[in-house]
Amino acid sequence: MSSSLSESEPLIRLLWRAHNWFRAALTAAFEAQEDGLTISAAHVTLLSQLPSEGASIAELARRLGVSAPTAHQWVHELVALGVVTVESDPRSARSKLVCLSAAGAQRRTETMQILAGLETALAERVGVDAVRALRAALEEPWGSPEWAVAELPDLSTR
Repeated sequence: MSSSLSESEPLIRLLWRAHNWFRAALTAAFEAQEDGLTISAAHVTLLSQLPSEGASIAELARRLGVSAPTAHQWVHELVALGVVTVESDPRSARSKLVCLSAAGAQRRTETMQILAGLETALAERVGVDAVRALRAALEEPWGSPEWAVAELPDLSTR
């Protein structure tokens, strides 16, 4: 283990690797099911960012860090699979909301059960205390990204 944070692997890389571990495990769990429904890693990522009340494609694109056309394509694929629907937004006549279908809501319930099992498996591998500490750190309010940038030392003097 490195002695300082600056000598360690960047946290963003570790978080991304952890995200990919969960996404790959979840995708593998879906592939192992015999319901014939194929949910890709991209679909898993989109569904993980879809709030219960639904979201616009533009909002999903922002949350995912992808272009609106990419989010639209993924939504279209999920509509074809019967996992989501696209409905008129009651708050805006110009906007559409992506929402879970009944099958999508059932899939989300199954997903939450799978994720709980994955957390248990992770805790068995790295320790219950490590998983609890990770969860606690991620649940803490981090403040705005702008605040964090304002706290950085002046890099222009280097």
